[in-house]
Amino acid sequence: MKTVADIMTSTVLTVRTETTIRELAELFVTNRISSLPVVDAAENLIGMVTESDLVEQSKSLHLPTVISLFDWVIYLESEKTLEKELQKMGGRTVADVYQTEVASISPHASLSEAADLMSSHHVNAIPVVDNGSLVGIVARIDIIRTLLG
Repeated sequence: MKTVADIMTSTVLTVRTETTIRELAELFVTNRISSLPVVDAAENLIGMVTESDLVEQSKSLHLPTVISLFDWVIYLESEKTLEKELQKMGGRTVADVYQTEVASISPHASLSEAADLMSSHHVNAIPVVDNGSLVGIVARIDIIRTLLG
């Protein structure tokens, strides 16, 4: 039975938090990819950034619902959510838009585990991590290719 290690891309294009939004967009377009792992100076995985994160910059701002009661303003939604939305919309670097909560998978995992993880997290690619180090990336298309032979 094939494992993630058998089909993953081992040479992984990555970005850092200081990568500009323009550089990120160029990487997506030039390489025809939709997501990139974000790594720190030691090349450890710290997050993922996707095309969707860039599209978020262009969306309309959703103002939180509030209730005013005796000179108090009570937010019915998290103030942090509004703060994060504003940060993304005005973002200039990957640090402003990337996701820190990332599903990752072991190179020894089965392809069905990878498919389940992609499906449950609604992502097109998952970083492959071994002992804390980024060793590859597996995408939906990699799994689809196995169906061909």
